[in-house]
Amino acid sequence: MKSLSTGIAVVALLGAALTPQFRGDIRQNCAQAQTTPHVAKGTTPEVILLWENGAPGFENRKDVPEVAKDYWVRNVNNPSITVYLPPKEKATGTGVVIAPGGGFRLLVVAGEGEETARFLNSIGVAAFLLKYRLPNDHNSPYTMDNVRQDAHRAMRLVRSRAKEWNIDPHRVGMMGFSAGGYLISLIAYTPGAGDPKAADPVDRLNGRPDFQIQVSGDGDLPDRLPPDSPPAFLIVANDDETDSSQSTLELLTKLRAAGVRVEAVFLAWGKHSFSLGERTNLVTVSSWRQRMADWMKDSGYLTPRAASTRAEQR
Repeated sequence: MKSLSTGIAVVALLGAALTPQFRGDIRQNCAQAQTTPHVAKGTTPEVILLWENGAPGFENRKDVPEVAKDYWVRNVNNPSITVYLPPKEKATGTGVVIAPGGGFRLLVVAGEGEETARFLNSIGVAAFLLKYRLPNDHNSPYTMDNVRQDAHRAMRLVRSRAKEWNIDPHRVGMMGFSAGGYLISLIAYTPGAGDPKAADPVDRLNGRPDFQIQVSGDGDLPDRLPPDSPPAFLIVANDDETDSSQSTLELLTKLRAAGVRVEAVFLAWGKHSFSLGERTNLVTVSSWRQRMADWMKDSGYLTPRAASTRAEQR
């Protein structure tokens, strides 16, 4: 077993272990995050298509409209990112591409997308909500290779505009909920190098995340993960009714074996789709986002690059 000096931590959260004062602080912080606007008043988040002329090989579907209702969207044929930038005075230079879940049938773009972007903005992180293609949607022509293509392109597109969005191209992570965690697994454990001869300059950039955040994640993993796999924050509920708790445990075990910095939170309760915990009375679930923020702070992602180098190398 590796020593704690490798930066590995496993955290079990129980509501009874929190003091009343601590609970109050967490609730106040979460309430402030939920009400923090994700864009300046009177403006609309910018939507940027991953490919100007449509996804390669499916250009003829780029104008097929999405179907949206309540908290979800499906029928994604022209993948995109929606840009949420933090106030300049709070900006840390870190960016996160958000991959919402939905079983590759739809995308949960409310709690797992927009609300997550708002919280990240409140702690100074630029957020980019990814709408990726859905192989399990009705009559979908897409495959998991297309999902991988969307994920790589989103990472490369964000890096290509890092200066414009005031982020460090070497501090761009990916956050995935449920199926979004599977999406991360498609690109996190391979080099992700771009094609230096590509006609499109975006495709010359690296498409691998610098760190990963998985919420009730799932995914197919190689037998052994490379030691340069992205550092990870993992969270799941022990009573998850899907395979996510076992998948998270497997990912934790393999990251530890590879010597990768990882923090894992196994909640006693919460089921599968707890999103940011905004729809529960369970203190550990409603406050979990603060554990993520703490990990990002300790990892150096919430401070300027020069001040964070040592933390990131621990």
